[in-house]
Amino acid sequence: MSSTQQPSSKKQTLFIASLIILWYSSNIGVLLLNKYLLSNYGFKFPIFLTMCHMSACAFFSYISIVFIKLVPLQPIKSRPQFLKIATLSVVFCCSVVGGNISLRYLPVSFNQAVGATTPFFTALFAYLMTFKREAWVTYAALVPVVTGVVIASGGEPGFHWFGFIMCISATAARAFKSVLQGILLSSEGETLNSMNLLLYMSPIAVLVLVPTALVMEPNVLEVTKSLGSQHRYMWLLLFINSTLAYSANLSNFLVTKHTSALTLQVLGNAKGAVAVVMSILLFRNPVTAVGIGGYTMTVLGVVAYGEAKRRFR
Repeated sequence: MSSTQQPSSKKQTLFIASLIILWYSSNIGVLLLNKYLLSNYGFKFPIFLTMCHMSACAFFSYISIVFIKLVPLQPIKSRPQFLKIATLSVVFCCSVVGGNISLRYLPVSFNQAVGATTPFFTALFAYLMTFKREAWVTYAALVPVVTGVVIASGGEPGFHWFGFIMCISATAARAFKSVLQGILLSSEGETLNSMNLLLYMSPIAVLVLVPTALVMEPNVLEVTKSLGSQHRYMWLLLFINSTLAYSANLSNFLVTKHTSALTLQVLGNAKGAVAVVMSILLFRNPVTAVGIGGYTMTVLGVVAYGEAKRRFR
């Protein structure tokens, strides 16, 4: 290898490593800050918090695409395409709100264990909605995914039924959105990259979430102002949290673009484990050997599922 190729290879490696660090810190950071705000800080408004996230995503998406030109702007070409994007936005809202609500009642570690079952719901919805079948080995790999969560539920000291229902609903909605997106935006000329999709979904989500928050969380503005006057870092935390929500989407797009699907899958599985360890260290929530065993089984099942899909595609 020539001397000119070596520096460029090192730069590329450093660039990808920086993207992965940004991806990890953004995803884990927004998750832990959500938990801190919703459970430990007295800010018990998950719908309003999601609205803040979507507002930041709308603002930063517009800046990065229209002004910075991070990716080319893909215009909406028809009314039916807009309606499809609006449908995806509502499902996306349900997923994020459900996940944030669950953090009020469940430890981050258990939240991540339930969230790891996303491949199970994705395979289920893909079969029910598109009749797409996988090899039997692929479906067999999903057995430990579900079994692990059942075991982890039994061994979770902080188990809460409402939080669990919200978490499993959010996980199912996330899987449903990915399958629905493949169906609705699959025709030629309608496919959007994830950054343009976020640009269009975010403002729609804000329009849905503002009235929802005002109706379901009627005292949110008064309490938020009160917390802001009591805690001088309240507004800064909300701003950082919302910015991290956009950064998580941006870094996910960039890591997907610059790495392989297999690398992304491995990194994604490891990210969940890192989030669990960090949450236990920060929030000191009690864990049991049964709970750890169940989560480990789920993660190994997800790894096996990904490998089976790759081999028997």
